[in-house]
Amino acid sequence: MPPEDALPLYPEIEPFETGMMSVGSDHTLYWEQSGNPDGIPVVFLHGGPGSGATPMHRRFFDPETYRIVVFDQRGSGRSTPLGSLTDNTTAHLIADMEALRRHLGIARWLVFGGSWGSTLALAYGVAHPASCLGFVLRGIFLGRRAEIDWFLNGIRTVFPENWRKFAEYLPEEERGNLLAGYYRRLVDPDPAIHMPAARSWSTYEGSCSTLLPNAHLVGSFAEERHALGMARIEAHYFRHDCFIDGEVLLRRVELIRQLPAVIVQGRYDMVCPIVTADALAQAWPEADYRVIPDAGHSAMEPGIAKALVEATRGMLEKLSAVEG
Repeated sequence: MPPEDALPLYPEIEPFETGMMSVGSDHTLYWEQSGNPDGIPVVFLHGGPGSGATPMHRRFFDPETYRIVVFDQRGSGRSTPLGSLTDNTTAHLIADMEALRRHLGIARWLVFGGSWGSTLALAYGVAHPASCLGFVLRGIFLGRRAEIDWFLNGIRTVFPENWRKFAEYLPEEERGNLLAGYYRRLVDPDPAIHMPAARSWSTYEGSCSTLLPNAHLVGSFAEERHALGMARIEAHYFRHDCFIDGEVLLRRVELIRQLPAVIVQGRYDMVCPIVTADALAQAWPEADYRVIPDAGHSAMEPGIAKALVEATRGMLEKLSAVEG
């Protein structure tokens, strides 16, 4: 994978506004706006759940034409308290998005999300179709039990050594239920217990996220805030089937099919295998479905990054038609 400055993204930019928004239950969300204050509003939804957003995520959008809204979901990134599971469900995240949209005075926005962000984008869209201009989705995940089981166990068919390291972090007698063993450690209040478990979980995901090995990406997944937020919140959501019925979500796509959409999927995505993106494309035949032949899961793989930039650029004409 090329260095970040070689990726086909827009240049680095700084926000023109940042803030913290209280959403109850002691949760406070970090949010920021960058790009053109009078541009087309777009909201970026990070993955995980729990991974948080980074400055790189501003760079999928032309800053001259988009008003770029980025925020960290409950318990993630710069939102506080980090790793909090209190009132942290899909329904709460959907409500947070609506509260943020109203707080910023945005009538409708383009919704951009990858991995868990694609799940949240779809769930938000079918709950609030009138708030959406369209969708750019990547690495599709619907939170179904088979998808969660694949992450916890199925990946070993392709990454056996990575999975073995992940499983063998736990004592042998606990390896029959990896989720339970990790969850018990991740919610332990002692950092000496929860942080090593969080790093093991997070680096496992990072090590399976690219077509070719990428030590820099894996290292970023091991960073303390990223690892704790993602591992603890992912385990929490996985224990509850992501607080959503993925099959119902697929059927409810009918509510947003009239809106423009682009689906970008790596052919060799081992975190969110292509079968799920294919199911979404079948349920949403009007969507522009793009399979990247030489990519895995990460948005920062060159082919996926290029396709996402092309998608946001191509959306400008489509959104003009919607607005018209």
